[in-house]
Amino acid sequence: MNDSEQIKEFLNASTDGMISSSQVSSAGIHRSMLQKLVEKGEIYRFGRGLYVKNNAWEDDFFLLQHKYKRGIYSHEIALYLLGYSDRAPAKYTMTFPKGYNAISLKHENLIVKRVVPQNYPIGIIEIKSPSGNPIRIYNLERTLCDILRGSGSDIQIIVDAMKRYAVSKEKDIHKLLQYAEQFRVKPKVLHYMEVLL
Repeated sequence: MNDSEQIKEFLNASTDGMISSSQVSSAGIHRSMLQKLVEKGEIYRFGRGLYVKNNAWEDDFFLLQHKYKRGIYSHEIALYLLGYSDRAPAKYTMTFPKGYNAISLKHENLIVKRVVPQNYPIGIIEIKSPSGNPIRIYNLERTLCDILRGSGSDIQIIVDAMKRYAVSKEKDIHKLLQYAEQFRVKPKVLHYMEVLL
């Protein structure tokens, strides 16, 4: 089996249709073979050291998070993915811990949020992307607090999400108030809860 066939074998064995240059190097194959496959149109370069099969179903949510492992989907995109907003945002929002700097982030069609490291892991859950791949996202209570905390969110999106939350069987008011305290939005949360509950 030649190098090109071996790379294709790796891609076929991969559950997500991706291969990294470090995997290729570990197998004793020169990384230039990846570039040759890109030039032939058999794979494409998704990011630094990350390659995807041309016929792989493109799952932007999964691929972006694979590229930026510390990025957690948040704010309006999280509401949409959790089923608490019908509006798909034009740009995805990802939250990173303060101090995380990937230069290539500036070239993505992303809204980047940064939080202090101690608040970063609060409320991270794993769900399936619309294409069925695992992605990390903030849970609903954390997302509601993030949206109430920031500026620039459409008031109608907030009101609709809070209304849906108020009638949801999965709501966890205790968790919401706990997060609201942590993220300093308790008065805003209490205001919505008084009106809606």
